[in-house]
Amino acid sequence: MSDASAGPVLVTGLPRSGTSWVGKMLERSGRLVYVNEPLNPRHPPGRSPGVLNATVAHRYQYVCADNEQTWLPAFRDTVALRYRPLAELRRNRSPYDLARMAKYWSAFTAGRLRGRRALLDDPYAVFTAPWLAARLDANVVVLLRDPASLVGSWRRLGWTFRPQELLEQPLLVRDLLGPYQDRLRALVDSEDDLARIATLWAATYDAVDRYRRKDPRIQVVRYEDLAGDPQQAFGALYRSVGLTWDDAARAMVAEATGSSASQHKGFAWSMRGGVSRTAFQPMDSRAQLAAAGRRLPPEDAARVLEITAGTMAKYTTPAPASSG
Repeated sequence: MSDASAGPVLVTGLPRSGTSWVGKMLERSGRLVYVNEPLNPRHPPGRSPGVLNATVAHRYQYVCADNEQTWLPAFRDTVALRYRPLAELRRNRSPYDLARMAKYWSAFTAGRLRGRRALLDDPYAVFTAPWLAARLDANVVVLLRDPASLVGSWRRLGWTFRPQELLEQPLLVRDLLGPYQDRLRALVDSEDDLARIATLWAATYDAVDRYRRKDPRIQVVRYEDLAGDPQQAFGALYRSVGLTWDDAARAMVAEATGSSASQHKGFAWSMRGGVSRTAFQPMDSRAQLAAAGRRLPPEDAARVLEITAGTMAKYTTPAPASSG
């Protein structure tokens, strides 16, 4: 296994599993350059060829050895912090885009000169994670959030899921979704959003469980552990991806997850504070954890747990060590 402090870091998991929160906590180490959702098919934050010079065709885009021809050089540039301004200008030229380009270009250049590593915060990379680990030696952190809490969060935001987004990718179905393709197809014309989102959770984390067992660079971290005991859980996470867990890191996590943190506003894009809007906000993590458990009525939570039970059982014991 390679040195964890050398490769890029990918923080992934389904949207609303806490990727932005965790990514920002890791970025504050000062050793990483934050890259927001390069595989998001919406612009912004995605479809920015200066950041990732490849065309994203699907949500949850799947990349593997059979379709990597255009993806490999693009991701090599991204993780090496090589920004492509001409490619960006050919596609995006609004005042907002130009400001965003300047911020990313300067962040990539400064990070590269200072020996920083790329940190990709991207829930849409959850199926591409094993390829990034294998081909680019990425340290992969997959966030696992309780399915009822995640479904409740999606419902509160009015989000839904189209099974076609996965089924229209034959390589993804072949490699990772085989056990769930019939269940996904049965939901294509369904208006049962709860069943759709819960099935997405079950199919996604079933695939994650299978690929994490093959590569020691991939770890699954429970959102609830991070929120319930930030000092312990973030300390372990920092060390696992080759970052220093020192007094400054402890103080930063305490400030960002304690009761006073919830008084701050969410992070939004600005020329001074960041390069793109994210879902991250400082929060009282324990209070947020308790609130998340109350978002679904008991009967809906029970349905979610029934749909996801088979996958959840795979996370009751640690994954066995990879045989390499």
